[in-house]
Amino acid sequence: MVAVFNKELLSWYLITLKLKETVEAGIPNLPGTPTSARSIELSEAPQHQQPNDSLQIVVNGDGQNFAEETNPSDSEWVISIKEKLEQAHQDDAADSWAKLCIYRLPHYLREGDDKAYIPQIVSLGPYHHGRRRLRNMDRHKWRSLHHILKRTNHDIEIYLDAMKELEEKARACYEGTICLSSNEFVEMMVLDGCFILELFRGVAGGFKHLGYARNDPVFAIRGSMHSIQRDMIMLENQIPLFVLERLLGIQLGQPEQKGLVAKLALRFFDPLMPTDEPLTKSDRNRLESSLGYTTTFDPLGDQGGLHCLEVFRRSLLRTGPRPVPRIWMKRWSHSNRVADKRRQQLIHCVTQLREAGIKFKKRKTDRFWDIKFKNGILRIPRLLIHDGTKSLFLNLIAFEQCHLDCSNDITSYVIFMDSLINSPEDVGYLHYCGIMEHWLGSESEVADLFNRLCQEVVFDINDSYLSSLSEQVNKYYNHRWNAWRASLKHNYFSSPWTIISFVAAVVLLALTFAQTFYAVYSYYRPG
Repeated sequence: MVAVFNKELLSWYLITLKLKETVEAGIPNLPGTPTSARSIELSEAPQHQQPNDSLQIVVNGDGQNFAEETNPSDSEWVISIKEKLEQAHQDDAADSWAKLCIYRLPHYLREGDDKAYIPQIVSLGPYHHGRRRLRNMDRHKWRSLHHILKRTNHDIEIYLDAMKELEEKARACYEGTICLSSNEFVEMMVLDGCFILELFRGVAGGFKHLGYARNDPVFAIRGSMHSIQRDMIMLENQIPLFVLERLLGIQLGQPEQKGLVAKLALRFFDPLMPTDEPLTKSDRNRLESSLGYTTTFDPLGDQGGLHCLEVFRRSLLRTGPRPVPRIWMKRWSHSNRVADKRRQQLIHCVTQLREAGIKFKKRKTDRFWDIKFKNGILRIPRLLIHDGTKSLFLNLIAFEQCHLDCSNDITSYVIFMDSLINSPEDVGYLHYCGIMEHWLGSESEVADLFNRLCQEVVFDINDSYLSSLSEQVNKYYNHRWNAWRASLKHNYFSSPWTIISFVAAVVLLALTFAQTFYAVYSYYRPG
């Protein structure tokens, strides 16, 4: 008879078998007991032992035994590999990443501050759906949906059917497998989408007009709105723009309308702008006129926005450097994965540039990225730093790192400012020039903020719109005459007293030279 054992029990079995043979040698055989062969089987084995490697113990009538090791079937291993290859073929044929635009944060970017990427109040989309600490906002989402249905006299099935038509397209926008059933995903899209639209329309036209109370805990202009805005601009907390456009089109009775959601989003996220320039009166009038349910197309909407973060990014770069699509090889080649911070150093810091004679002046424009350099003067637009700037820049940089079909202009700007700012003194001088305004505790916090924004960012200085300007600044910096002239001006012309001292010294030197000249001249020509 054959018995199956694990390797670890073999030694114990052999000892037991030897003892049994020794005992049976002194006991006569009982009637009916076969002596030609005996089998011993161990019926119970520890549950934690894996039956990967098994042994067959064979006991013959002559008392001899031997062990034979058996391996798992090779056919099962080959079948599992073929199944994985078939799944890879299906994924490749489906081209599931063609419409991908809402990404999970790469691990190399998550090493910083998680609060900048993870929502703290409200979850939108599947990535943070169902988190325990974010469930408090769910009841307010249902309230927003109830207000919409009551205000429009629509049936909920209209919205559910519309989202079922867009389910496959919406799932393709998210990275990885979404572990939600079809009904759960559709419900989430309707609930989150309607909640976003109520906030957009309430900020633009007033929540009282939408039927909410003045003291509503969420749908009112109060302090918590800023935290909600910060959560809604995060990359992992986005809803596809075409989902919001379909939901708003159903509410307004214009299913094919385009551009209005982008306008509402820009108005909603305007407080997060990294500049203190408010919306112009003409922009505000155009936005208010669009709330009259006209079919006016917005330039941003005509370009086909992906989600609110992408629309906000394009609004920051309006009339600026055009996003140039980058091919896969260019983006992820080894030569462009810059890990050396020295190669990411575009220019020197403010203190060093000042020593070389470079001046800093504020440029009057609301385009914070539009930096100019001419005749030794670096003109930088005004930048406003508040408590939401860090999260905003980090999510914009993360989107540029993940999405191939966009430029790295925000990343280039942040790295440029990181190069300029090395110490609180640099921040203080930029503040003195009117270039930087901050609402943080101290200037050291601002310096630390910029020094941490791009620690693990993949960046190629040759692919920056500021590379040419940086070369001009570095060329000016490396010219020795500019440094000498700046040193002379700093040491002898920095104040009226130093100027008077310098002039007095020059006059004294001239008089001394004249006296010496006439003394020598009279010696050789006494007459």
